[in-house]
Amino acid sequence: MFEFKKINVMISSRSITEILYNGEKSNLSKVRIALKKEIEAERLFDEKELFEVSIHEDAPAPGADTDVWEASRKEVKKSHIVIVLFTGEAGSAESDDAIGICHAELKAAMDTMPDKVRMIKLPDAKPKNKSEAERNKKFKEYVKNQMPMWAEAKNGEEAIKEAKRALRQAVAELTIRGSKKPKSAKFDFGEALDWSRLNFEERQHRMVAAIEEGLGNRNGSSWEGDKLFIMVKDTFALCICSAIPSSLTVPAARELVGQPFLSDYKYAHLIKDDRSGPVHFIACHHSVTEAQAMRLLGFPDATIVPTSFGVYVADNIQKIQLIFLANCIDETTTQYKVQEVFAWFKKTREDENLANRAKARRRIIEAIAKEVQSG
Repeated sequence: MFEFKKINVMISSRSITEILYNGEKSNLSKVRIALKKEIEAERLFDEKELFEVSIHEDAPAPGADTDVWEASRKEVKKSHIVIVLFTGEAGSAESDDAIGICHAELKAAMDTMPDKVRMIKLPDAKPKNKSEAERNKKFKEYVKNQMPMWAEAKNGEEAIKEAKRALRQAVAELTIRGSKKPKSAKFDFGEALDWSRLNFEERQHRMVAAIEEGLGNRNGSSWEGDKLFIMVKDTFALCICSAIPSSLTVPAARELVGQPFLSDYKYAHLIKDDRSGPVHFIACHHSVTEAQAMRLLGFPDATIVPTSFGVYVADNIQKIQLIFLANCIDETTTQYKVQEVFAWFKKTREDENLANRAKARRRIIEAIAKEVQSG
């Protein structure tokens, strides 16, 4: 029999925190119960329930062998959307623990899929003791670093209103993103199969062209001769695009790229005025690991971050920056990976670090070019 699927929504907050609701002092537990009721009452085309909402008030009493924290984190991970009612409270914890349960829940959600998290900022609650104050401080610092945007509410009614608005937007954004996201890397169909039929040189050319088109279509991008500059914060960074047309374990494919940053000084004469860089975009026909990215860089002491698009590498001494795009099996997938790069930059605010490193890289390669010219 056909079964309607439901969207699992979790509401995370401290339950005992006082808040103004219906004109009197109440607690967040009552707000969560009311919000759950309103969300689950929503229908699409008058069909069966679309949402199933999880709140701690409905959870069964845990058994003696059950870890409440682990149960909460599991609930977070299986939820499709997590709404956080944030009062600055890290949540309950043992007296000597540094992390509260609300902090742990948010971290589990961010580790699973940051895009599914929506936060409503409520008035700060006062800590009851020094330990709680320390946990709250850590939680606030974590939120500040992890959550670039949130809605605000002053009372229970506003919290419910903003939570429903956030849920509506989350459903739309996640649906649109899911429909645009290419399928997992499969090489036996369509354009991916066409690319697989090509030799290394031809495939590498297609991969580079796809990256350059994806970058060139971004607002602020410009071609100067055959060199591409992209706008990052307050600078135009030179992009050097290359491609590894097979697995990184295949020497013949890997050697087509080598260590492209060794030639950066040759571009010094192109980087004038408000220009900076270079930044290297490397499309990989197959997957790429941290270890493989590290070996291509040539040394381990660098920022090496696995991401949804591949691996981001930043050397904080020489200011070399390498952006590896994994599983670039066709044009659409490759250009989607480019989109993911800039979505990640925006969420993490890493674009500011990239811009600053690109400016520093310009100064370094200018010095190298000067030494090379002087012989």
